[in-house]
Amino acid sequence: IGANPTSNHPVAATWMKNATKAGVKLVYADPRRSELARHAWRMLQFKPDTDVALLNAMIYTIIEEGLVNDEFVRERTSGFEALKENAKSFSPEKMAPICGIPAETIREVARAYATSKGSMILWGMGISQHVHGTDNARCLIALAMMTGQIGRPGTGLHPLRGQNNVQGASDSGLIPMVFPDYQRVDNPDAHQRFEKLWGTTLDKKPGLTVVEIMDAAYDGKIRGMYIMGENPAMSDPDLEHARGAMAKLEHLVVQDIFLTETAYLADVVLPATAWPEKDGTVTNTDRMVQLGRKALNAPGEAREDLWIIVELAKRLGLDWTYAHPREVWNEMRQAMDSIRGITWERLERDSSVTYPCENEGDPGEPVVFQTHFPTATGRGRFVPADIIPAAERPDEEYPMVLITGRQLEHWHTGAMTRRSGALDAIEPEAVASLHPLDLDALGAKPGDLVTVESRRGKVSIYARADAGTPRGAVFIPFCYYEAAANLLTNPVLDPFGKIPEFKYCAVRVSAGGERPGDPGYGKGRTLQELYG
Repeated sequence: IGANPTSNHPVAATWMKNATKAGVKLVYADPRRSELARHAWRMLQFKPDTDVALLNAMIYTIIEEGLVNDEFVRERTSGFEALKENAKSFSPEKMAPICGIPAETIREVARAYATSKGSMILWGMGISQHVHGTDNARCLIALAMMTGQIGRPGTGLHPLRGQNNVQGASDSGLIPMVFPDYQRVDNPDAHQRFEKLWGTTLDKKPGLTVVEIMDAAYDGKIRGMYIMGENPAMSDPDLEHARGAMAKLEHLVVQDIFLTETAYLADVVLPATAWPEKDGTVTNTDRMVQLGRKALNAPGEAREDLWIIVELAKRLGLDWTYAHPREVWNEMRQAMDSIRGITWERLERDSSVTYPCENEGDPGEPVVFQTHFPTATGRGRFVPADIIPAAERPDEEYPMVLITGRQLEHWHTGAMTRRSGALDAIEPEAVASLHPLDLDALGAKPGDLVTVESRRGKVSIYARADAGTPRGAVFIPFCYYEAAANLLTNPVLDPFGKIPEFKYCAVRVSAGGERPGDPGYGKGRTLQELYG
């Protein structure tokens, strides 16, 4: 749900397709119909922004039809009565006109999920990148707990991460409100533990998220910034605001492997090494810690990230002496109970280990939540969700919805893939996908220029007909700097997760426009031109 695995997680998509061939029922739920729908038992192409309506209707059905796992709810959870009361107003018959899925289809899918020997939920950024993203996730969690579809092989909740080490970075504390292992910054016990471990005084207040940092920089409250392996001049919402914020900084340092759009705004650029040019670990969505081994020497003046950070620390007067990623890993083991049992030597021998692995010699645990949840009581907590509309709805002036995302050929902001001549030849130009009937209504045809405009900006872009894009919506990948989708997006945040609403804002689309600039770092050369 809320994902396009064929484009964004193609290896995982292959496993899904193979599972359907073995008889597994695949339910694919997303406002956009993609290639994976061909393999689905049921395709739920719900209306954009109606996730909670659809999921609460499934919750209603499971309660009404007596499909709740009463023993699991009684022994392992809390707050079910509040969820049950909230669900009373979300019958499939009431929600069908809202989400666009027939009531009987909702009931059929809910029954299949609840009664299966093992049901698994996989979700992507389409769940989280909304003002109600946290509520979307709460509904999915409720479905898993109320049916007992969690804590056993073949069950559970699996976020399809946006990058190869999002899980590992989050685990190690690269979230402004938590220390490593998701221990709250404002928790006194956790705070004391990390002050002792690191031998320094730490701030007791959670930090700012990316959008909040840009707001503070724009207002002059932040005057300097150090950006490492990130391209906010392309990836942040409302790019005019974000780029303006960085332009106001007194000093900007960017550390990256290429001169990205963000690096062009920098006062100092620190050239870093790429993945094959250094040792280190990544952790995937299955909590598998994997060792990456250096295979190539770094080009030119590029240095490993760790070397750069340690050298900066020394110049700031810190006595950091990390000479190898192994030493950082050993410190991470002190900070994170979940990986304490995973030694560097074991990673070198086995290449990968799944956590939690709290003691050396433990095999690692691929299934979590078998006996308890990581809460004070050990119980999973139900949190009811109501329908919260998007911050910006279509109206007469901006009658369509913008959905942003990625393509198979170009990853994230295109900083790497658009430098690949082969990939750039396959997808050389900025494109916007619209339903064929919407294109007809505009008087445009595939390949024509159209202009997409929001309250924050506009882009001219080439039109592509796509019957999988819902009527009244336009899909734009955010990798094209010559027609940057995030010039249009709304920076409003989910109040809980602080994630921007990349998946929904109001736009208008018109035929015609100015031709975008040079198409990509590879200049859009054909394969014939590249390879003769």
